[in-house]
Amino acid sequence: MTIVLGLTGGIATGKSTADEFFRKQNIPIIDADQISREILNIGKPAWEQVKQQFGLEFFNADQTVNRRKLGQYVFSHKSELEKLNQITHPLIHEEIVEQIQSAKQKNLPLIILDAPVLFETGGEKDCDQVLVIALPEQEQLKRLMKRNNYDEKEAMDRIRSQMPLAQKIAKANYVVENTGTIIELEDKLAEVLRKIED
Repeated sequence: MTIVLGLTGGIATGKSTADEFFRKQNIPIIDADQISREILNIGKPAWEQVKQQFGLEFFNADQTVNRRKLGQYVFSHKSELEKLNQITHPLIHEEIVEQIQSAKQKNLPLIILDAPVLFETGGEKDCDQVLVIALPEQEQLKRLMKRNNYDEKEAMDRIRSQMPLAQKIAKANYVVENTGTIIELEDKLAEVLRKIED
């Protein structure tokens, strides 16, 4: 039987670092962010729909989506973010379900579904258990501004667009606080794996 472990948290709380740890353990990862990028490739249905919905001003000269510009726009206009989500979320979910089915057919013992908006999109229904990577909001804000070169408003818009971390924590089977070093985080993740395998 394949266990699907949902991995979520807030933006910039350390999910990518957790992914790296799981990859080192040879645990396959379904990456919702990667899927969300792929469905916006030139010529894909989501690319067409975004073009129709938002217009050419959100596209680069080479016809690729200008993610930074589109992101700034939708994250500061809630109704526009909802329009974008209506286009992308069903297509992302479809691909996730396909990848889960494929893993189950191979009888893999454990797979990770890394989805930043797992609870917001109802994705926990595809998971057997959920792990939340948590961080105090001020630390999250600091990391996000540094990582993405955002100003404070832009960073807060992104954080506020997601379900509050406290709500995610309340829904999780496992919570890992990522306030220390990478090694400390990896130790905590190894402990979660031991509990899942028990």
